[in-house]
Amino acid sequence: QVQLVESGGGLVQAGDSLRLSCAASGRTFSSYVMAWFRQAPGKEREFVAVISWSGGTTKYADSVKGRFTLSRDSAKNTMYLQMNSLKSEDTAIYYCAARWPAILLTSARDYGYWGQGTQVTVSS
Repeated sequence: QVQLVESGGGLVQAGDSLRLSCAASGRTFSSYVMAWFRQAPGKEREFVAVISWSGGTTKYADSVKGRFTLSRDSAKNTMYLQMNSLKSEDTAIYYCAARWPAILLTSARDYGYWGQGTQVTVSS
């Protein structure tokens, strides 16, 4: 089992940047995936990005390609989401998720471990 804790959210203006963090603790397997999802009020939970922990392979939603970048620090068991050129449409609660085995899936239904979320608000 694994515990996930997000941090780094806040209120920013359009065009600004934020870096979200997701710290993992507890038992982990050697081959697993960590991902970011987001959910705005009244909308479905939406895939943002995913990374293979061991290999570093990434996949991004079309809406964030070129603006968001995933990275991870294995020593700290932490995943980062660097968000640049933020838009008002990026406003949502951002959730960290994990799954086994290491397949880059984009459906929230395929992830069994979730953090509590961190709020990102982008003003115009």
